[in-house]
Amino acid sequence: MTLKFYGAARTVTGSKHLLTTGRGTRILLDCGLFQGINTDELNQNFGFDPAEIDVVILSHAHIDHAGLLPRLVRMGYTGPIYCTPATADLCRIMLLDSAHIQEKDLQRINERRQRKGRQPLETLYETEDVERTLDLLHPVPYHQPYDLNGGEVTFLFTDTAHILGSAAVSLTIREKNEEKRLFFSGDIGRPNDKILRMPEAFPQADYLICESTYGDKLHEPEPDMKAHLLRIVRETCVERRGKLIIPAFAVDRTQELVYALDQLESADLLPRIDVFIDSPLSVKATGVMKRHEECFNPDILEYIKKDGDAFAFPNLHYVSDVDESKAINERPGPCIIISASGMAEAGRIKHHIKNNIEDSRNTILLVGYCSPNSLGGQLKNGAKEVRIFGETYAVRAEVEVMDSFSAHADYAEMLRYLSCQDPAEVKHVFLVHGEIDRQLIFQHHLEKAGFRHVSIPTPYETVQL
Repeated sequence: MTLKFYGAARTVTGSKHLLTTGRGTRILLDCGLFQGINTDELNQNFGFDPAEIDVVILSHAHIDHAGLLPRLVRMGYTGPIYCTPATADLCRIMLLDSAHIQEKDLQRINERRQRKGRQPLETLYETEDVERTLDLLHPVPYHQPYDLNGGEVTFLFTDTAHILGSAAVSLTIREKNEEKRLFFSGDIGRPNDKILRMPEAFPQADYLICESTYGDKLHEPEPDMKAHLLRIVRETCVERRGKLIIPAFAVDRTQELVYALDQLESADLLPRIDVFIDSPLSVKATGVMKRHEECFNPDILEYIKKDGDAFAFPNLHYVSDVDESKAINERPGPCIIISASGMAEAGRIKHHIKNNIEDSRNTILLVGYCSPNSLGGQLKNGAKEVRIFGETYAVRAEVEVMDSFSAHADYAEMLRYLSCQDPAEVKHVFLVHGEIDRQLIFQHHLEKAGFRHVSIPTPYETVQL
């Protein structure tokens, strides 16, 4: 049995790991898009023939884990794609959104390549490819063992609490008279998520494929997130009569913010100002989340019993229409605008920042990871001027940061998650989904915890299990 790492090897995007059993069954774990600078060609070619893959098992709906599924189908894959029910519902909105982005970005990418004298790229995928991909989704609930290929392989989903529907995958592979147990973590969430349940323990494994995004980091404790948010709202919207602009990822981050504001409103603490969720994808994702309360933790379920809806309160407006979005920037007076994308690199949030960044009454609140070169990253690092849509803007608005919203476990939380395993029974740990400097530190932490063989695969490395 072999395992080959086609993505997320010494990097944090493009999650793709190919398991080939002794009988030749080819199982692809995730099919993620490479994101960032100089990734265009990486997304064009898989390094394997998609038509020869038998099964895809998907950990969750984030684009760096699911975003190349339509490309896989476009290039010949016709088999099933197994995922949790919530992941299937999120893929239906996120992959269609990704297709629109691919189509819009292709012209810009090819113009740049033409200036450099390079051949143009074909589109990764189109809406029609997404539609065919969605037909292949097979939802499998958590904790329900599922047999593949006549019982040669059985897999089980357990909750990782990273985003709605996220799952770790435990596989049992039967070869001759022997069983081998392989575990794939996907992305590991945090133990005290405001909406989702705790990450779950999983069955003992022989081999672990484990993410390592924050392998060198401990998250700083947030003493009172709601109090922090309320202070920023009051200072911006009440004292300075300005607008609070919040770039936020459409899935989970936006809903966490809405839930926090809903709680403040229920406690009669939130000022009577309009709150706009200005992102079509965020609006759809909130609808998906409401349909999957089976993923929620006891606290929010108890809150819903009393409040009726954790994502709706007076003065909260969900905006999808383009004209309504433009009208937000023309309205006078204070308000809160939550819009995608979370790094402020694309989407309506760039327009809101452009229109409000030079007014000192306003605040831009950053609530998640931003790559250093992104607009959000520049603001986070204290830039005095930024370029938006080709023009330079002075940063006169206040810039605030709240890091308590991270959806990735830190190294202590990952070690706690892995503590359900007997290290003496684990033959090998493979670290993926991380930068090499952080992975080396996490490798040391795992070895101190008793895991004997911990390695960091290189791109396209093949290992024999």
